[in-house]
Formats: sequence, structure tokens, C-alpha cells
Amino acid sequence: MSKSVLGCVALIGLVNSVQAQGRSTSEAVKVKWLEDAPKYNGGVTFGLPWALGQFSANASTFSASSGNGDVQLQSWINAYWPDGSIKWTGHALGASESASDEYTITATGSGTGNATRLRKRAINDTNVIQVTQTADNIRVNTGKITAEFPKSGDSILSSIKTSSGKTVGTNGRLVLRSQSGVGDDDSGDAAAVDYYNFISKVSNVTVSKETSIRTLVTVQGIHRLEEKLSGTHKDWLPFTVRFYLYANSEAIRIVHTIIYDGESKNDFISGLGVKFDVPLEGEEFYDRHVRIAGVDGGILHEAVQGLSGLRRDPGKNVTDAQYEGKKLPDISTWPANVRTRTQWIPTWSDYRLTQLSPDGFNIQKRTKAGQSWLKIPGGTRAGGLAYLGGATVGGLAVGLRDFWKKYPTSLDISNAATDTGSITLWLYSPSAEPLDVRPYHDGLGEDTYAKQLDALEITYEDWEGGYDTPYGVARTNELYIYAFDSTPTAEKLSQLTNNTNEPPALVADSAYIAETKALGTYWATPESTVGSAKAEALESQLDFLVKFYEGQVEQRRWYGFWDHGDIMHTYDRVRHQWSYDVGGYAWDNSELSPDLFFWNFFLRTGRADVFRLAEAQARHGGEVDSYHLGNFTGLGTRHGVQHWSDSAKQARISTPIYRKAFFYLSGGDERTGDLIHAVLEAEKAFVLVDARRKVRDPSIIYTPDPEALFLNFGTDWGSIAAAYLIEWERRGPRWEECRDKLINTFKTFPKLKNGFVTGEALYNSLDGTWAPPPNDPDNAGTVTVSHLSSVFGVVETIDELITHYPSVPQPFVDAWLDYCYYYGAPKAEQKARYGKDFGNLNLKQGHSRLTAYAARARQNATLAARAWNEFYTSTDGLSPNASWQTVRIDGDKSLTVVDEADWISTNAAALYGLSAIENLAIIGAADKINLNVTGSA
Repeated sequence: MSKSVLGCVALIGLVNSVQAQGRSTSEAVKVKWLEDAPKYNGGVTFGLPWALGQFSANASTFSASSGNGDVQLQSWINAYWPDGSIKWTGHALGASESASDEYTITATGSGTGNATRLRKRAINDTNVIQVTQTADNIRVNTGKITAEFPKSGDSILSSIKTSSGKTVGTNGRLVLRSQSGVGDDDSGDAAAVDYYNFISKVSNVTVSKETSIRTLVTVQGIHRLEEKLSGTHKDWLPFTVRFYLYANSEAIRIVHTIIYDGESKNDFISGLGVKFDVPLEGEEFYDRHVRIAGVDGGILHEAVQGLSGLRRDPGKNVTDAQYEGKKLPDISTWPANVRTRTQWIPTWSDYRLTQLSPDGFNIQKRTKAGQSWLKIPGGTRAGGLAYLGGATVGGLAVGLRDFWKKYPTSLDISNAATDTGSITLWLYSPSAEPLDVRPYHDGLGEDTYAKQLDALEITYEDWEGGYDTPYGVARTNELYIYAFDSTPTAEKLSQLTNNTNEPPALVADSAYIAETKALGTYWATPESTVGSAKAEALESQLDFLVKFYEGQVEQRRWYGFWDHGDIMHTYDRVRHQWSYDVGGYAWDNSELSPDLFFWNFFLRTGRADVFRLAEAQARHGGEVDSYHLGNFTGLGTRHGVQHWSDSAKQARISTPIYRKAFFYLSGGDERTGDLIHAVLEAEKAFVLVDARRKVRDPSIIYTPDPEALFLNFGTDWGSIAAAYLIEWERRGPRWEECRDKLINTFKTFPKLKNGFVTGEALYNSLDGTWAPPPNDPDNAGTVTVSHLSSVFGVVETIDELITHYPSVPQPFVDAWLDYCYYYGAPKAEQKARYGKDFGNLNLKQGHSRLTAYAARARQNATLAARAWNEFYTSTDGLSPNASWQTVRIDGDKSLTVVDEADWISTNAAALYGLSAIENLAIIGAADKINLNVTGSA
């Protein structure tokens, strides 16, 4: 097929598609809870997409209603179409006594405009947040609580008061323990280990501009040495802590982020947490209550001075009241044989719950420091919430999301028998072994590139000294604080535990999201292929893959402080175990885009279980698998035994296309926004780190230059292009620069004689222009085609670019469609077009979606049939005729009982899932090909 035919109808179809977007969407959009309507509604933030040209940024307002009438709403813009119309909005609803099953968000206004400010809708001053600032602090009043945030010092949250004026929390601060070694190497050096205690040092505090229904207070700083147990240490472990407060809510959501900036062989975190003091002065010991969440909503009921089970019974009215957390009857009414002996009843000042594995927790208590700990029967998986307070003075509950999934964690309640108690929520438990981030091997003698490349042939690990570092990786955790005038009921605390672990989320219907095309045109709801036997079979297989990985996360215990959110790469069928200890076959680190598979599956189905799976991946991949400090900032790490152990640092892992859906659906999660923006720093990293330093042709002399970076269009440019697009959409601080760079790429990339088939060329990161590669300075045309170029979100990114910007020049579209067509074309066609064929390529199943993309653009049913043939007959993917079943492995064959599918690798599963979803959306099922299935042509 000739080049002129390849692109003749492409741009027309795509432009018509985009122009049609603004004509069919509704002004009133319904949002429903991801799961059932929550029993506790402490406030929620969510996002909504809008079609191109539908609503102007400077002439639109938004309102909310439910079956019970109007609901107060705060709205803001998170993304714009190029014409200035709204692409994504964020919305916040305040707390309420009961949650409606659904809400209707209504937009008023039309047309386009260039203003960047959303016109505010009048909001009644009642039941809204009040924010006041002084030179020293920020005070936020939600109507239920007032929280005060100092702008400097050691405290990140100085006080929490209830609406009745009770101070129930003070001196919120971060705590860190570390040590200089571990003393576990039989080296006799244990005595030389230094130990340190750190506390937060605040450097910057800001509050969001919009504060009517939701207020965001952001606290930044670093941990400073509080106590020198031995030695000296610099300030380290920078943090960003975000506090979200909602109107009429007693809850504060906290998003806590740390970046590891230590030396892996000398800086061992031995405890990382958040601590709050709880005033208890004036409360009788027997009216002070401790509550700790257990398993499946269970609650431990304890009093600092317990009155049940004594030799002398104070009476059912007394013991029941204490169990329920109510103020006891006056002591004068108790039996004399009890009230005259209360001084002999111990007071339990300290409680500790430790979750050192995903399968078990222990609880202890003691009367005071220096006395022994008493064991309390524990359980399996703790809910991660604890309460300390009194029947009259009130108290505080603190919870950690995914408490047992991010083990080792713990909860400490201290000094409950004094005037000021405290709760410490340990994100990394001091009861565990120190957090060891040293390299897992010593280099194995790989001191030259030749040796490192040879080792790659056996363990699939790309190792190089100095690159296996955690310096610059991050971790984010979500916490909740709940404030009360009196001890809440166990039922309420159980609800709060559920709220902490599965925060309620509102989402629009999948069909509506697809209709707006705000997340591309490469996915569609299953209803688009109803009646197709082929589609039904694929739906069943997609469901199998999702449930399989959900099951593997649980059975293989893919949990832990660093690990939660990741999955494994390759299976070892001999050991009936994933290859957790083999070089590049261990943690997947987003290799070949399982993140996109899960997000696309969620978008088309709206399934809550898939959202939670993909959300955990979005958190993990953007934090632990990517760098936020140092030379690698903006890059991620290829799959490996440790998340940072492989020396291939590339933007293909940090690409924001993996986090884009979550960012917008969440209403613009600010931490995720930071991660997306940070990928722009990859431009600088490409100068410091040659992304392909070990596999360059040795005859090519290449010195990284920001004006001439030798990049691969897929694994390198595709990732920063995704970051450019989101910055352009968001109107971020560099949006005009990013827009111009993309437009310059659109203009200059097609000037490469062989377009995308060139593979690698020189990229000017200062203006976005491209020039021929150094081995082809005259642009005679080189052929460099890699199976990896289009499997890290490039297809999806280019589709979104073309959908976002209808003025993409035709030559760029032609060049892309050429690549889509010829990757899977017969070698003879490749040679006729480019002078040589592409060699023996693989991942044909995953690339079938490129063929489908070209088929839709050209309205070519023959090419659509070729796409499905590539999908169904590929020998390097999953077979549609596989058993699609697991085998139970038990007895002495494996450590634990597991369900095995040894024919699955994550590479193959991710590409099978993506291609099935995208082929169905783009060209329709194989037995029901429909090139208008998404309305794109």
C-alpha cells in the first residue's frame, strides 16, 4: 500500500472526530460511588471530563444536586482543550450525615474562551470552611473542628479543637528514627552503630486558594536531629505533608510523602511515623478510653483503668458504660467494696499494636515505662486505626490506609495515665528490623561494560556500579485524623476504619467519559461489541487476567513498605514461584504497561476492584520506581530484584500516562500532579545519563547535549511527550513551552526521511525540534525499529495528542500511520518502502493495536482483519486458545497453597489486555468489524 494511500483519509477522520466531540455530551452529568454509598461521608473530591468546545473556562458555572435537593459544591479547572474550553474539572462535596446514591453535576454556560479562571458560583456562607492566616499560622474551621498549622517550628499541626471548644489534639509532628548500621553481618561492628532520633522541621506552609468546601494545607520541610543518642547527623529525609479538610467534617485526610536522600549503607530508617498529643487532664482514669481496630471491623475496647472482671463487681451499669465509652455514673453510687479500692486497680498507660507481616499482628499493654508488657490476643490483619480520649474531654482517632498491606507498621498509645497522652502511627515500625536499602549484591565482579552485558545474558539484569541506588526514590502514605467531643461508638470507629482503608470515591459513568474523549479514543465500553462471540470470549479472558493478578497479589503477598502496588514480571514454573530473586525478572516496575491495561479496564467497566488495583500501582510506580532527587530525577528504573537495583534509568517507567487517569478522575490529586510535572525534569536527566549508554554503536561518538539528545522516539520522547501534553492541558507553569515543543515536533519529526522508522534521532530539548541521527547526518534514511518503542504508552499518548490538538500537521499523522502499518507488514512491503526490512520483530500481539489504529484511520476493513490476525496468531503473546484456567499447587510442591498459571508472564498479559481492549474499541470485534465503533472516522 502506498504512502499516499496510508494517510489520505487519516487527518480528515481524526479532525472530524474531535470536532464532533462537542455536539453530543450532556450538560448534566451523574456521578456515583465507586462502591456502595458510604455509611460515613467526611467529604470527597472527584473529577469530570468535558468535550472539546462545550464549556468556556470564563463563562461556565457548576452546581450539584441529589435526590434530597441542592448540594454545596466547590469546583475548579484541572485541564483545558487548546481552544480554551474546559477539558477536566475537579469538584469537592462537603461532609454530610448521609450520602446520596448519586449526585448530578450540572454545567451552565457554553462556547469557548481563553480565560483561565472559572467563574465562581455563589455559595451560601453557612456550612462552609473559614480560613484565617496570621504571620505565624493558618487556622482552618470546618464547622466541626478547627485545625491550626504553624508556619515554622517542629509541629506540622499544632492543635485540633472541636466545635464545642475542646482541644483534642496538639503538637502533631513527624518522628524518625535511624541508625548507621545493622550489625547483622557477624562482623563484630554492632557496638559501632550510631542511633538517632529526628523530628520534623517545617520550612514552608501554604493554603489553597479555593477554600469554601475543601481546603488544602501543604506543609514542607525536613527531619532534624532531636536527640543525639550517639554521633551526629545532618538534616535529611525531606517531606511534604498535605492536609485536606472538608466543610462540616471532623476528619482530616493526610497525604504524607518522604524522599529518601540518605546513603544506603549508612542511613537505615528504623522508625518513621506521625505523632499527636491528646490532652486528658481532668478525665478520670476509668473514663479514659483506648480503642484499636482489629480484623474486619472489629474493635478492641479498653479503658485506662478497667472495671470489668474484678473480684468485686461495680455493677452492670458501670461496666457496660465503660465498655461503650460513656461517662460512668458518679463513683459515689458504686458499691463501697469497689469505690474504696480503685487505687489498687492498675492504670494501663501504654498500648502497642505491631503489624510486622501481612498475616499477623500483636498487641501489648503496660502500666508504664520500666514495667513489663502484657500480651493481648492479636489477630491477622489490623484495620490500622486507634483512638485515645475520654468520655468528657474528647479524643482523637488516627488511621493509616493499607496498614497491613504496607507492613511493617505499628500503632503506639503512650502516657494515657498522664495529663497528656499521645498516639504515634508508625509508617515504618520501630519494632521491625531496620529498613535495609543496600544493594542486594556487591557487583559480582562486573567492572566493565563487557562483563555487565555478558551478565545481562544470564540474569537479565542491567547492572552498573552507582546506579543501584535508592537515593531520590519516594513513598507516599494516606492517613486520617478524626476528632471527637466524646468517645465515639465502636460502630462509628468501625465505619471510620472502613473509610480510612477504602476512601469513598465518586466517578462518572464509563460511557460518558468515553464520549468526551478526554482520555483518548483507544478504549470503549463493552456494550460497543454486544452480540459478538469473539468479543464475549475476550471479555471473559480480560476478566480472568484481572482477577488472576488480584489473586496473585494476595497469594504471593506482594505487600510491604516499598512493594505494595507492584506486581512481578516473570514466572519460574520449576519453583512454582515468581522470579523474585532473578535479575530483571523480579518486580515489574510497569514493564510493558500493565498500569495502562488495568486503567483501561477500569475506564470501560467502572469496577471498584480494578480501580483499587490500578490506584495502588499509580501510587507505587510514581513514587518508588521513579526518582525525585539527584541525577536521575524524572526517570524511572527498569524491572529488577529491588525497585531501584537495575541500572537502566529511563522515562519509559516514569511516564505520566500511567498516572493520568487517576490524576484526573481523582479531581487532580496534588501529589500525583507533582509526579507528573517532575517527569519534565527528564530533559535534564538525559544530559546526565545516556538512556542507551551500553548499547550504542561504538562507532557513534555521542556526548549528551540538551540541543542534540540522541533519543528513541518511543521509550524516551514518548514519555516526555506525555508529560508535555499534561502540562499543556493543565496550563502548568511550563505549559506554553511544552505546547510549543510538541508543535515543533509535529513539524520537524516528519522531515526525518523514514519518520518513526528512524527509531532514534537527535532531539533539541530546548525547543522540541528533531534532526537526523549522528550516523545519518545527511538524512539519507536509517531503519531502526525496536519492539519496545510502542509498548510504554506511545500509542495512547499519540492518540491523545491528535485528539487534543486537531491541528496536528498531516505529515506527522502520515509518519505515525506509516509506522503503525509497516511494523506488522510483510518483510517484502517493509523493504519496498524503506529499502530494507525490519528484521525479526516480536511483540506482534501487542503491536496489533497499531495495525488497528491505521485501519480505523483509513477505514480499511482488510487492514482491520490483519490486526485481528496478528492478535490471534502471535507466537510471542498469550494464546486465545490457552486453558485460561489456573492450577492449584499445594502440598509439598510450594511453600503455600497458590493458584498457578505458568503460561502467563506480565509482559504478555499486559499487552494482551491492552490490545484486546484497544482493538475492540478501535475496529470492533473480529467477527463484527466496525471501523466507526468509537465514532472516530
